[in-house]
Amino acid sequence: MDTTKETRTMAKTCQAPCDIFHESDKVICKLEMPGVSKDSLEVKVDGDRLIIDGRKPAHDTKGEYRIREIRTGDYHQEFTIDDTVDRNKIDASIKNGVVTISLGLRESEKPRKIQISSS
Repeated sequence: MDTTKETRTMAKTCQAPCDIFHESDKVICKLEMPGVSKDSLEVKVDGDRLIIDGRKPAHDTKGEYRIREIRTGDYHQEFTIDDTVDRNKIDASIKNGVVTISLGLRESEKPRKIQISSS
């Protein structure tokens, strides 16, 4: 194996892979951001946009790289949210490189059971 060349990973911004699903009275968004810590994560709402940014720092090394394939840089993901989302009921957490964002729905948008009457 020739390790005399350095393979560079460009520090760049990329979209974090995500899953979005509906759970009773909320919408859940899960994003994979390996290497991102709570301190380097920002989740914000700007009008009708949900914006998620994270930064994965480069590893500190005292030596000179021969091969460098571990990605560093920024994650960015942006979604449009509509009026069904209650902007005061948005929570975010991060665990093991997975960001979970819970978007609560407005009361009028939550499923409700209809009573059936008999005549």
